[in-house]
Amino acid sequence: MRTLAFQMPDRGGGPSGPRIRVGRPSRRARTLLMTLGVLAVLAMLFIMFAGFWTDWLWYRSVDYSTVFTTTLWTKIGLFAVFGLLMAGAVGLNIWLAHRLRPPLAAMSMEQQSLDRYRMSIAPYKRWLLLGISVLVGLIAGASAAGQWKTWLMYVNGVPFGKKDPQFNLDVSFYAFDLPWYRFLLGFGFAAVVLSLIAAAVVHYLYGGLRVTSPGARATAAATGHLSVLLGLFVSLKAVAYWLDRYGLAVKSSDFKASDNWTGLRYVDANAYLPAKTILFCIAAICAALFFATLWRRTWQLPVIGFGLMVLSAILIGGLYPAIVQKFQVQPNEQAKESPYVEKNIKATRDAYGIDQSEVQPYSGIPDSKADKAKLRQEADTTASVRLLDPNIVSPAFQQLQQNKGYYGFPSTLAVDRYKGQDTVIGLRELNLAGIPKNNWINDHFRYTHGYGVVAAKGTEVTSNGEPVFTESGLPAKGDLGTYKQEIYYGEQTKQYSIVGGPQKELDYADDKGEKETTYKGDSGVSLGNPLNRAAYALAFSEPQILYSGAIGEGSKILYNRTPKERVEAVAPWLTIDGAAYPAVINNRIQWIVDAYTTTNGYPYASRTTLGDTTADSLTDSQRAVVAQENQVNYIRNSVKATVDAYDGTVKLYQWDTQDPVLKTWMKAFPKTVKDKKDIPPALMEHLRYPQDLFKVQRELLTRYHVTDPQTFLSGSEVWAVPDDPTNKEGNAVPPYYLSLKMPGQKEPNQVFSLTTTFTPNGRDNLSAFMAVNADPGTPDYGKIRLLKLPTANPVDGPKLVQARFNSKPEIAQEINILSRGDSQVEYGNLLAVPLDKGMLYVEPVYVRGGGLKYPLLKKVLVTYGEQTAFENTLGEALNVVFGAQAPTVPVPPETRPGDGTQKPPATTPQNPTVKAALDDAKKAIEAADKARQDGDWAAYGKAQDELKAALQRAIDAEAKLQTTPGTGG
Repeated sequence: MRTLAFQMPDRGGGPSGPRIRVGRPSRRARTLLMTLGVLAVLAMLFIMFAGFWTDWLWYRSVDYSTVFTTTLWTKIGLFAVFGLLMAGAVGLNIWLAHRLRPPLAAMSMEQQSLDRYRMSIAPYKRWLLLGISVLVGLIAGASAAGQWKTWLMYVNGVPFGKKDPQFNLDVSFYAFDLPWYRFLLGFGFAAVVLSLIAAAVVHYLYGGLRVTSPGARATAAATGHLSVLLGLFVSLKAVAYWLDRYGLAVKSSDFKASDNWTGLRYVDANAYLPAKTILFCIAAICAALFFATLWRRTWQLPVIGFGLMVLSAILIGGLYPAIVQKFQVQPNEQAKESPYVEKNIKATRDAYGIDQSEVQPYSGIPDSKADKAKLRQEADTTASVRLLDPNIVSPAFQQLQQNKGYYGFPSTLAVDRYKGQDTVIGLRELNLAGIPKNNWINDHFRYTHGYGVVAAKGTEVTSNGEPVFTESGLPAKGDLGTYKQEIYYGEQTKQYSIVGGPQKELDYADDKGEKETTYKGDSGVSLGNPLNRAAYALAFSEPQILYSGAIGEGSKILYNRTPKERVEAVAPWLTIDGAAYPAVINNRIQWIVDAYTTTNGYPYASRTTLGDTTADSLTDSQRAVVAQENQVNYIRNSVKATVDAYDGTVKLYQWDTQDPVLKTWMKAFPKTVKDKKDIPPALMEHLRYPQDLFKVQRELLTRYHVTDPQTFLSGSEVWAVPDDPTNKEGNAVPPYYLSLKMPGQKEPNQVFSLTTTFTPNGRDNLSAFMAVNADPGTPDYGKIRLLKLPTANPVDGPKLVQARFNSKPEIAQEINILSRGDSQVEYGNLLAVPLDKGMLYVEPVYVRGGGLKYPLLKKVLVTYGEQTAFENTLGEALNVVFGAQAPTVPVPPETRPGDGTQKPPATTPQNPTVKAALDDAKKAIEAADKARQDGDWAAYGKAQDELKAALQRAIDAEAKLQTTPGTGG
């Protein structure tokens, strides 16, 4: 029986029938609809244009237009190239599949049902081809444009000068080249897969592929076409296997020795690496079999080869490494993994700049035979203890120096140095919430800026506990001399302002009345033409910008006004430190911003998550790090930036002259970063070691202070960053800036430093003290010093020291007195200072309440060794601790079990209940001390609970005694 065949239709026909005539709209209606359509398109185009235009105007106003143009043209280039490649690949394969359609097709039910679709799309084939190609091209182009940083790093990459230990390739290959190769590979996979799907659909639609029709399932043309695409797919898979070999050097994996372990381990080097090489060879052979189908016209061999490749990937790439791990590594893990752990330790320490950290043993326990008079003298010369806590005293600045309700200070003030004195400093910034009447004119024209610097000595307070201001008043006067006091750019200044036009601004107000001003700075974008006004009216969703009479000749709009926003905008390749700080430099207020270069591709270096690592008890949305990539395994403080508080001028200065990542970006954006030698001397005096870098380094040093692989693997010397004992939320203790002299320090004087403490993992005693030289004016700037304490004789860590303060009955009674009424006691920063083999702890105690809205420094807690003092001033407390004067609050020395010492009797309570409660408290203290020495933390917690209960009984009895008529207190 002959098979019926028919000519495959390319055009649709269809049954004819009665036509229903639909009334056409009138010419006026059509004109109206067309007009509305054109207006809608124009509106959409203007919305897109407005965003582009306002960005261009802003970058031009800050003299960083090259950043905008370089980024823009790079994105356009990537969009165009990869969009066209994707559109061309998919469109070509659709066209080719249609061109290779069979002229005749077997008459079958399948083909008859497909015939309807062929006829329906026949008139629109070209438009469908164009539409699909354009759609995939737009998506691919947009995706490629997002890789502009990857491309710029690839084409401008600078060698690191260091090679990875496995493949002997420069680190730049992993940091700059490999990410781009992976993008190209991903793009290739996407192009081939989309082309394969599109070609298969067209072949099926036009009879090249048949599912239920009799005869061959595919024509020779369709077989050849799809085989080439499958061969390309498998070829890309072979390339992927080859790149995966290098990817092992930057691969993160779970490993008990370290969180976020990066680099090859024994199983990677001896199982995965050879497996990837074998799979590469298998994939290459499989791809050749697919290409051979062009001549053999059968899929039998390539399908078998593809199946073997999948099976090999399961067996060689999955099962074999699991067997190696189970039977070779686990029975002798330390010996097998040690060489790889050593590589990881070396790379991690180098990538985070902790390879030069200096570790020295430190007793932590004072010498009992030391001369106390000499110790008292050394306590003054070893450190300038900062009593004024910048995290607590902001309300005092607010209450005493706010002057007007529309000014405000940040919740956490900055610490700086002026004339060798540690200084707490804050700017009186604009607070829109305090404006007498909020409306559009007041919010954006009248109240536009803050005014003046307020500064106080960090080591002194007045007799009643208030800050000793060195710069204060409105206008501000004091030690800082004459400077431009208007603050148009600041951390609290987040709204736009329109200045320089007919509407006068409020400059400041004093006893003589309000002073008005007009902005004369160079910053801002002109609103002098209708186009700019329309663009900004759209950008800020404020139509009044378009027609308001308050805008006229000379009017400019200021926006992007926080220092971090401005630095991030002009250098989008930098990661911004969370704490910008102000300084008066050359008669101008300058914001100083630390910025980092990072990469996620340093071989063997373990990764860290910036958002988590830099968080502590003080971190909020304002102080959070501005991270370009949250997970990194290389970081350098490569740039110091300044933002002028009056005119917003942004300057970037090269700081790390050896950083290859910075050199790469300086090639990509030439003339945007100034040389280090261009840093003004006045600015250099105020630069410091950045907090976020320090927090990243201290987190890494909890494990990577160990350089011996065996010890590292055992985990016996893992440290932890202690929780802030003065904060109930249990967040990490923040690092503290402090001028001190470290043991073994070369400089004879105190050095401005950034300090922190460590505790053993899971315990509360002190394991190490860390300080970094934060003063760029000294030769040892950036030098990390670690004082490692012995484990045999535990020394109290911050939490235990705070517990000791709280557990002293005498101190508890004084705290109770300070807390009476509506008063509230606040503990300041618990500072630790190494002093003659021991650790000196100092904690200011503030009292807020009793009609006062701000805290006053009322007491100072000091402990050294077994001695504790609670006095009105630091000097008095040090005198008491070192025996130079009698305590005003008798605090018995700590008794260690078995040392033979006796505690002197405390003052006799005037009530038997109080006496019994205090006796119970002393027993609980002794029990807690013994439990701590024995490492019995369950018993320690029970003793602490008993102590709290005893103290509460004493407090309740004392309060009852004070309120009973006829009793003495």
